[in-house]
Amino acid sequence: MTHRFALPAALLLVFGLTGTAASKDFWVEPEPGVVREDIHSRFSELARDAADSIVNVHTSQTVSQPQIRLPDAFRFPGMPNRPGRPGRSQPRRMPSMGSGFVISDEGYILTNHHVIDGVDEIEVRFHDGSSAKAEVVGEDAKTDLALIRVEGVDDLKPLVLGDSEEMLPGDWVMAIGNPFGLSHTVTVGIVSAKGRRIGHGPYDDYIQTDAAINPGNSGGPLLNARGEVIGINTAINPAANTIGFAVPVNMAKAILSQLRERGRVERGWLGVGIQKINEQLQEAFGLPDRRGALVSQVNPGSPADDAGFRRGDVIVRFDGQEVEEMQDLPSLVSVAPIGKNLKIEVLRKGKKKTLQAKIGRLEDPQLASSRAPEDLAGLGFEVRDPTPDLLARYGLEDKTQGVIVTAVQPVSPADEAGLRPGDVILEAEFNPVDDAADLRDRLEDVESAVLLVARGDSTVFTTIRRM
Repeated sequence: MTHRFALPAALLLVFGLTGTAASKDFWVEPEPGVVREDIHSRFSELARDAADSIVNVHTSQTVSQPQIRLPDAFRFPGMPNRPGRPGRSQPRRMPSMGSGFVISDEGYILTNHHVIDGVDEIEVRFHDGSSAKAEVVGEDAKTDLALIRVEGVDDLKPLVLGDSEEMLPGDWVMAIGNPFGLSHTVTVGIVSAKGRRIGHGPYDDYIQTDAAINPGNSGGPLLNARGEVIGINTAINPAANTIGFAVPVNMAKAILSQLRERGRVERGWLGVGIQKINEQLQEAFGLPDRRGALVSQVNPGSPADDAGFRRGDVIVRFDGQEVEEMQDLPSLVSVAPIGKNLKIEVLRKGKKKTLQAKIGRLEDPQLASSRAPEDLAGLGFEVRDPTPDLLARYGLEDKTQGVIVTAVQPVSPADEAGLRPGDVILEAEFNPVDDAADLRDRLEDVESAVLLVARGDSTVFTTIRRM
């Protein structure tokens, strides 16, 4: 039995148990009536004004998970064994999270390509707790940007897209996003550097910042002191907690119209392989400095080939713009008007020479990833004949035979056989594969086939069987 009793109010005051007069002796309160507007910084105003424009991007994807059938010796009495043959993949849903921000009151939202790549469903969640389904409008793996859209959502508040070129190292910036699922997290720092090349693609030109960026921040905005977007938070250095990277917003603005209208980006193509000029190459070619892009390859039948480019040429000016270093050229060519004749200045054996090239259209094998993969012979995978761009995409420049796997459907015979995008199929049923059509013919009516697959520096045999 619990006994209850109460002390008289007078005793409570004596012993200081009411938390009134005695408690106030422990701290100092602000003076009443004092205006305290100065406690809020400009950063808090930026975060407040931008909050309704930032979204959390929740996605889900169907992936295959190998099912392991336990041998009897490892099963407890009464433990059920899973049906299916050993090693068979079972589909399951894999959730993921990222960030994004509204750029138009028509429902357009900008995020990273890697946030929505290959997912089945996209849901965006707003600051007020509401949510909406989103669809992919366009995506571009080369810049890691994607445009998605929600419909039927009123009172959207788009952020202003600023000018990333005007930012300087040392300028204050703010990142807002969804790191580790922590909704609308705000971090502040400065622009640490510009023009960073981090090996993510041919158009690397990142803004580096020390504003904290973590997994889940991807696709969120990097704001300047006026609250304008100057970058899209994209990558981190996992070995450091003060190094993050954002795609400059000017790069996004250059392709947004194409993403909305075409769903993809069409880029110019010159058809040369280039490399950086180091001290040894400068001396070997007798160059006055290390400026420009050294041509190491001219693709047969390309615009560069037709224009008379040669190995050893150094491209120093493209359509009136200086090529200061090798990495400048891909970006200049990519935005060049397709079908237009442009003047390109080169150094050839120490002498300046002006060539004129008609810019072609880059045939991008990555566009296949935005479409449902063609089901090769009903086995759930896609292959393509090697091209210079496709070989470069998968790092297969030394491969000269076979066909390249570019897509594998989950829970398919190809998935069961362990095939992956980037694999090179060299043989089918112990005979060399000439091209994609040849492989299709060999697999058309067979129930199973032995494939010889090159992956990295190794080759392995695998068997593909119809399910």
